[in-house]
Amino acid sequence: MQNFNWQRTDLIDESEEVVVHQTKEQKEKLEQSSGIQIEDRNAGRVKITDVRVDAEGEKQIGKKEGQYITLSVPTLTLEDQEGFAQLEQELLVNFKKMHEALSWQEDDKILIVGLGNRTITPDAIGPYLIDHLHGLDVIDEKFVMYAPGVTGQTGYETGEFVAAIAERLQPKLIIVVDALATRASNRLCKTIQLTDTGIHPGSGVGNQRQEISYEMLGIPVTAIGIPTVVDAPVLIADAVETMLRSIAARVAERSKPSSKLSLSSWQPDINKELDMTLVQPIFGEWATWTKEERQQLFEETFAGSHTQLMVTPKEADYWIDRYAKLVASMLMNWASDL
Repeated sequence: MQNFNWQRTDLIDESEEVVVHQTKEQKEKLEQSSGIQIEDRNAGRVKITDVRVDAEGEKQIGKKEGQYITLSVPTLTLEDQEGFAQLEQELLVNFKKMHEALSWQEDDKILIVGLGNRTITPDAIGPYLIDHLHGLDVIDEKFVMYAPGVTGQTGYETGEFVAAIAERLQPKLIIVVDALATRASNRLCKTIQLTDTGIHPGSGVGNQRQEISYEMLGIPVTAIGIPTVVDAPVLIADAVETMLRSIAARVAERSKPSSKLSLSSWQPDINKELDMTLVQPIFGEWATWTKEERQQLFEETFAGSHTQLMVTPKEADYWIDRYAKLVASMLMNWASDL
């Protein structure tokens, strides 16, 4: 069987090693054995996961040494003004904390790089951000903004452009903004990842690029990423999991009064612990497999052209525009306090 990374993700809190830290014992074991420190907290509706990876942790999970902060509002919608406001506020708070050690001089510059292809909507968050920044009435003089496009458009590697500008400008900080991939469909356009490790080969929607990091440029690089795409087979696995759990919940509640007394269409709680053997007579033994085992089945089944498909929300253009405005607003508020 050909190996495809059909569950590719750019979010560190979706890596298998980090996902298994749900209990206190698992978290302590993870921190002791692999050099990964994890802190979970909530700020209003925003769920925050702060992951710090040291040199040993980098070897264990393949994520670069540094700090990764993931902010998510699971119930976020396009009309949710309050949710976007809370997300922007927490992004600003954590962005400030990440850079509080930097000392600023009056003539220091900040290079903001919007990565991605503006002609492909899910990959256009970076160029859209630069457009919004240029459209502001007041542009902070510290900012130098640049959207280099992609190699297919320019014929040059993005990292080469950034390195050339950085060498000429010698900014105090480089901020790169990019679209990311997730392996959880319910996190599409509802999450932001902030990291001080920069951008690395394999990350982002357009993933063939040189590394943009402190190690390569000698300048601190902060990356802001928003997951806008998910691999198609992940959607199939999620849909099957939801269907099986929904049927199992209905079967379990069938003989209980709660399902008969409802005045409206009754909806079962599929998030609680369920006995999946209840649906085994309907779907067979595979319905009782773990989610990971069913994912392996899909990996084998879809080891072909479908693994190359990526899916984005149908309102992707609206989501991308909202996030471009959100990040632009956050950066302006941050710069005003420097």
